[in-house]
Amino acid sequence: MHLVFDLLSWGAWSPDFQTAESWQQWQQPNSNLSPKPDSPALKHIPAMLRRRFSRLTKMMLTAAHQCQPENNCRSIFSSRHGELTRTLGLLKDITQKQALSPMAFSQSVHNTASGIFGIVNNNTASSTSIAAGEQTLTQALIEAYAQLVQSPQPLLVVFGDDPVPPVYSEFTHEVELPLALGLYLAPFNSSALQAKNLVEDTALQYGSAQRMLLSVSDHPLDHHNKNNISLSELIHHISTAKNIQGKLCHWYWSLEHHA
Repeated sequence: MHLVFDLLSWGAWSPDFQTAESWQQWQQPNSNLSPKPDSPALKHIPAMLRRRFSRLTKMMLTAAHQCQPENNCRSIFSSRHGELTRTLGLLKDITQKQALSPMAFSQSVHNTASGIFGIVNNNTASSTSIAAGEQTLTQALIEAYAQLVQSPQPLLVVFGDDPVPPVYSEFTHEVELPLALGLYLAPFNSSALQAKNLVEDTALQYGSAQRMLLSVSDHPLDHHNKNNISLSELIHHISTAKNIQGKLCHWYWSLEHHA
C-alpha cells in the first residue's frame, strides 16, 4: 500500500515547541529558559468553555486551528490513548464511592476532541475518531486516503496523545509525548480536475511557494531511507521545508518539497 497526499497546511504543539518558529529550531539548544505553559492557551475559544477541556483536547484543537482549514471541512481525529487520564480518574471515584462529574464523564470518550472541534467551530461535516495502537497515525492516513478517493475536497487529520498514567507506563514506550499534529490534506495527482483546482486554489490561499508531498508506504520503495525517524523530526522538516525519508510508526514515510 502506497499513499500520497498534497500537504496544504499543518499545525503542531508540544510543551517544548508551541509555534511553527520553535519547531524550526528543534535541533538547536534551547536558549529560552523562561517557563512555558503546560497546555495551549486556546485564546480563540471562550474561557468558560475551554477551562473544562483536558490538555489532550486542548493540544488537538490547537493543532487543528493552526492548520486553518476551510469551514465545515471533514475531519479525522486519532489518538492511541485518548482521554485515559480522565477515565482513570472516574474509575477512582467509583472505587471511592464518590459522585461522578457529569462533565468529566461526558468528556471521557475517545471522540471527545472530535466532538468539541465540531461544537466550537460549528462544523457539521463528518468526523471520524481512530485508535490503532502504535499505528494510530498511519491508520488515520489510510482513512484519509479512502475519504479523498470518495471525494477530493481537502480534509483535516489530527493526531494527539498525552503520556499514560503511571499505572500503565510499563505497557507503552512512547518518548515524544505529549504532542499533537494537524495535517490538512488533499489528493495528489488526482485525475479529477476539481481536485487539481482545489489544490492550486488552497496553495494560493495559504501563500505557499512550496508544494509539500507526503507519502506513506507499508513497504520500502527504491528511494526510501530505511532509518528510523521520530515524529518530532518529521514536524521539524515540515516546518523548515526540507525533505526527509525514514521509518515511522512501522511504515515508510517520505516528505518532499517542490517549488
